[in-house]
Amino acid sequence: MDVRKPVPEVRTMVDEPAVSDEEDTGDDPETDGGVQAYTVRLELVDEPGELLRALSPIAENGGNLLSIHHERGNITPRGHIPVEVDLECPPDRFEDIVEALRDAGVNVIQAGADRYGEEINVVLVGHLVDTDLSHTLNRIQDETSAAVLDLSLSAPEGTDNISSARLRLAIDSGDADDTLETIRSIGADKELTVVEPLLGGDA
Repeated sequence: MDVRKPVPEVRTMVDEPAVSDEEDTGDDPETDGGVQAYTVRLELVDEPGELLRALSPIAENGGNLLSIHHERGNITPRGHIPVEVDLECPPDRFEDIVEALRDAGVNVIQAGADRYGEEINVVLVGHLVDTDLSHTLNRIQDETSAAVLDLSLSAPEGTDNISSARLRLAIDSGDADDTLETIRSIGADKELTVVEPLLGGDA
């Protein structure tokens, strides 16, 4: 039997102007006016001002807040508070909003249909350009649950020599071991050295 304790929560709704029958155009509410509804799930530290800091990048990048589900009674495995934000924005602005949240240091664990629970960093060392770095990145994304969030390439002696690439990856919770095993296998295929793991995305 699934018995769950009641969880205290704060539900904040943003008032929307009423639409009369005469004004109703019959358009799908998710796309009316060129905007679409999205859900972003965040992990926040339980400190004053963290919620406001997380919401600011959404408004600053063209998002309109619809509702906020602040689950103060729940704690994630990392000791953070999950917050679910419903928003609407033009589809071409959503990725900007997600990137702005990450740039602000907010841990995004779900963005629209994409769910991520962890971030890891790995460093690839070898003849990255000669072995086609783009193909290597595509294999990592195709063969794992990871999404490449950031890439830094260092080739101090030119691209014809040994270079290194630092990858920041978003992965599903609990998939770190499988992801790293696959990356090691890809590295072996291309004779690349894999330096891992650097946890948390900020090393």
